[in-house]
This record gives sequence, C-alpha cells and structure tokens, in this order.
Amino acid sequence: MKHAAPKAIAVQKAIDGVMHEDRGRLLSALIRQFGDFQVAEDALQEAFISALKHWSRSGVPNSPQGWLLKVARNKGIDQMRKGLRDTAKAESAAIPMRDTVDNDEEAIPDERLRLIFTCCHPALEEKSRVALTLRTVCNLTAREISQAFLDQETTMGQRLSRSKAKIKSKGIAFEVPEPDRWNDRLETVLSTIYLIYTTGYVSEDKSDRDLCLEAIHLAELLVNLRAGDAEIEGLLSLMLLTESRKAA
Repeated sequence: MKHAAPKAIAVQKAIDGVMHEDRGRLLSALIRQFGDFQVAEDALQEAFISALKHWSRSGVPNSPQGWLLKVARNKGIDQMRKGLRDTAKAESAAIPMRDTVDNDEEAIPDERLRLIFTCCHPALEEKSRVALTLRTVCNLTAREISQAFLDQETTMGQRLSRSKAKIKSKGIAFEVPEPDRWNDRLETVLSTIYLIYTTGYVSEDKSDRDLCLEAIHLAELLVNLRAGDAEIEGLLSLMLLTESRKAA
C-alpha cells in the first residue's frame, strides 16, 4: 500500500501531461477518422478515464499517446455502432478498425493544421471559428475562451456546440484546402494562430501547456505549405521576434 500513492501520482502526472501537450494532436486524428467532433471528444475523454484505471494497475505504457489513441478509436467505433440502426451501416462502421495503431508516438499524425482549417470554414461565423479552434486545438475551456471574448461561459458553450453541429450537418471536410481556395479562410487562420500566441503570452497559467510555442509551430507548418507568402511569413516573424524578447 505504501507504493500506491506514488504510483497514483505518477499516473495522474502522465495523464495531465498528455492532456496539456498532446490532446489537440490526438483529437485532430480522431476527428479526421470519425468526421464528428462530439464522437471524437467523447471517445478521447473515455480513453483518459480508462487510462486512469488501467495505468494505475499495470503502469504507464511506453507511449501513452499511442495507447490513448488506440483506446479512443475503439471507444469511438463502439459509440458509432450504437447509433446505427441496420446491419449494413454497422458493417461500414467497422472500417476504421482497419487502421492499425501501434504503441508508437510516431504513429500519431499531426493533423492540427487540418483541424484549424476545418474550424475556420467560411460557413461559420468568424467568432465561432476562433472559439472552436481555441477549444479543440489548444484545449482552452469554455470559461477561458469566454473571458477572451468577454462573453458568458454558458453563451460560449452554446456557441461551441452549434459550431460543431454545423460542421457535421453541412458535411464540412476535414482538410487543408488547395492553395487556390485559401483566401476565404486564411485571414481567420492567421488571426487564430496569433490569438493562440497572445493567449499564451499573457496567460498566468504556468502549466506545461506552452501556447506560444504551439502557435509558432503551427505557423511554421503553414510556411512549409505555402512558402513565400508574405502574410504567413510576416506572422511567423512577428511571433519569433516577440518570443525572443519575452525574457526582457
């Protein structure tokens, strides 16, 4: 029993670390697979609950991220099956199981840029685009987002729910569009990335979640996709300059 407390602390620390550092990456991979924000979020939450139970008994796996993604995929498949009414659809729901997941961190693709473009679709109001991105990609709570927009927490929660439902009902694709279709949402994408940076810059939260570095990384991904774009390179340069002077 004397070893139980340190083990429980280690497990909780590992779970908290993944939630802070990798939740957006895991959630993006699940949304791409299931095409449904709510299914992906519920499945990942159930996976975290399962981790607390199983890791306390068997220890933290070598790749907590890979373990969580595998369990969350299975949870999501089960959830989708329960919502289906006929055998034909039930068989189609088994398709995601063909995607094997090793307990290897490298098996988890970084789909956050796809998720940002999905959240910033022009079919959504601009305020909703930014709020949904902050919630799904950066794991900010509805309370934190409502404070940034000077809204009520309940109002922001409703806005987030409507946005996710609209993406599903309109069949908005989880993709980075071709460059010739970037103009209708690139401005919002850049504004959102910069807001991610400024949120981290002014935050008093001293947790492992570093939103400044996250925003810089996302801007670097954009530069790789569209080298030579002055707006993208300008944003990256601004954040790098600000970051270099942060200690002063």
